Order: sequence, then C-alpha cells, then structure tokens
Amino acid sequence: MNTMLQRSRIALIALALLGLGASAYALYVHYRLADPSYIPGCEISDSIGCQQVLTSSYGSLLGVPVAAGGAIWSALVLLLAAWGMRQPRSELAGRVAGYIFLLGTVGLAAVFYFAYASFFVLGQACPVCMTMYASVAGIFLVSAGAATSLTAIPKRLGEDLVGVTRSQTATTLTVAWIAASIALLVLFRPQPSLGIEAPVVAQGLPEAPPLETLSPEQIAEWDKYLDSQMPVAELLPSGETKVRVVKFNDYQCPACRQTWELYRGIIAKYEAEHPGVFVYESRDFPLEGECGSGGSHGMACEAAAAVRMARAKNKHRDLEAWLFANQSFDMTRDDVKRGLREVAQITNFDEQYPNMLGDIRADAQLGQKLGVSSTPTFYINGIKLGSLRPTYFDATIRHALKKAGVTS
Repeated sequence: MNTMLQRSRIALIALALLGLGASAYALYVHYRLADPSYIPGCEISDSIGCQQVLTSSYGSLLGVPVAAGGAIWSALVLLLAAWGMRQPRSELAGRVAGYIFLLGTVGLAAVFYFAYASFFVLGQACPVCMTMYASVAGIFLVSAGAATSLTAIPKRLGEDLVGVTRSQTATTLTVAWIAASIALLVLFRPQPSLGIEAPVVAQGLPEAPPLETLSPEQIAEWDKYLDSQMPVAELLPSGETKVRVVKFNDYQCPACRQTWELYRGIIAKYEAEHPGVFVYESRDFPLEGECGSGGSHGMACEAAAAVRMARAKNKHRDLEAWLFANQSFDMTRDDVKRGLREVAQITNFDEQYPNMLGDIRADAQLGQKLGVSSTPTFYINGIKLGSLRPTYFDATIRHALKKAGVTS
C-alpha cells in the first residue's frame, strides 16, 4: 500500500504539472492574442487549433479566462500531492488522495462540459485544451485508486484544516497559493471594452496607434522583401488608385477584430491624405458553409450581408464597428438584425438577405482562387501579407505610395 501511494503521489505530481503547464500556456496565448501578428503554436489547421476556443464565450467565465481556473486547480492538486502525501505510510496521505479525488470529480465534470463545447459546438480540437483534459482525467483515475475511506473525509476535514494552521510550512504554502490565485485573477480580470454598444460616428479621424520606430536598415530590408514578392493581377490598383489595400475578412474572427482595431487609424490617415489614390477594401471570406469556405462561424454570412445592406446608406463602417465591438461566437441572427436596425435603420434584413449571398460567395471564391485559407489575409497592391504589426502595415503603405510616385 505504501509503495502504491508513493507511485500515485509521483503520478499525481506529474499530472498536476502537466495541467499547470497547459493552463499557463493557454493564459500566455490569451495575453499574446492582443497582438494580431501573433500566431499561436497550437494553431495547426482550420479544425485543430486553440485560438477560436480560447477567445470564444466558452474560453472565459465572467470575463476571466477559464485557463486561470485550470492553473489554480492544478496548483492546488500539486500542493496536496507534493506536501500532503509526502509520507505515504501515514493515514493522512490516503486521506489527501481522497481530497484530490473530490477535486478530480469536479474537474472531470468541467472537462466534459468544455470538451463538448469545443468538439461539438465550436467544431475545434484544441491541443492545449486536450492536454488539460488528459491531466484532469489522469488525476481523477490515479486519486481514485489511491484514496482510502472516503466516508471518513467529512469527519476529518475540520481536523485536517486545523492541522494546516499548526504547520508553518503548510500555512506558508496555503497563503502563497491563495495569494498567487488572487494575483492571477486580478492580472486577467476583464479589461474595459471599446464601449461601442451603439453606432459610432467618429468625430474627426480615429487616432492612429503609436508606432514603433523602424531603423533605416529595417525599412530598407522590408522594402527589399516587398519588392521581391510577386503581386496577383486581380488585386492590383488601376486608374486613379495607386495603392489598393484589400482585406479578406470574417466578422466573427477575433484576429479580424484585432487588426481592425490596430489598423483603422492608419487606414483613415491615408484615406484623408490621399483620397482616391489610396483605397481600402474589405472582402468577405466568411468561415461558414452557407456563403463561404466552410467553418464554425455561424453568423459570419449574416454579418457580411448586414454590412452590405448598410453600405447602401453609407453606414457600413459604423456597422462594422458595431459588429466587432459586440463580437461573440454566440452571436445570433437577431443580434445582427438589431445592429443593422440601430446603426442603419434598416428593418427588412430577412427580405434582403438572399440577394446578398451571391456577392458574398463571389468574394469567398476569389479568396479561395488566390489561396486565402484564413482570416484576416491582406493584399497591398496585390502582394499577399498576413497580420502585420501596425508599424510594418504603415511602412508597406508608405513604400507603395513611394513606388507609385505619390510621395518621395
């Protein structure tokens, strides 16, 4: 029995460390996704990736990433196994295994819920999430085999808690765990939103984000890279237009929202400085089967259609702002219709919708022809680019203007 408890303790420590590592990585991805140029290492294909799951409504609880809860839970299991089970011959070790089993039961229930949401609602296999699922399931099974009489736990719980306060080391570890948990929740607390719950009409130009400074050497190297790329003929500028920026976009795509937030000031600046010469176009590439290339963004077609309807009243950019500000994987058709009604005073969405699908499909088919496989994908004067840092996005436009002889 002692040998089994020792082995169980080692297994529980290893599994808790695995869960803690997976949760920490998920939190890191949450943090880095504020940078639209960041592509998580867990993004493997359209159906295997972590970004969509982590940024969906299932990825947060009251605005705090679920991964924070996973980290707190894993750390508690780690402390119980490492400290509480350090003496396998004691009765306490088996009882602590019982406490871990109870935690594992709660954790396993959460795993079933989030796994269902990931696989069947979102249609995504999230590698980092599956790592956490394996950790929780393993902890549940190992602790079930190591736990001694579970019926004694309610009677001894009070005594064990008092025992924690009598041990300086146990008290220190407990206080450290509580403090770290609170710090983690504070660090990842909900951030203020853009506050765009209704149509927004900018007074003057939206402020461009602060740009990092590129050295002359960096600019020369980037210009050299751009000059080496082969543009696609379909997206080259023509006539008066000298710089043409095209974005293949999905209104339910988190990275599309991020680039919209980061680039809109830059785009507005060049539209004001070079009207007609600089042109920005948003093309639809919904990740939804009804009108796009297929995917799990259930309202992407509806959102794209609503923006096209709003364009008739020159309210498309206001509606775009509304959709991104209210972006949610759980967005419904009624939500889209409400936004269209509030922003553009258009109430016949259902009547117009079928007539919009042909043009949306045409955009999506053009994207597929050009090799677009994800959103957002940008083309500047026909050169295909991913999500650039704002400085490089700005530098690319300046390079195109200079090549066209618009600026020196």
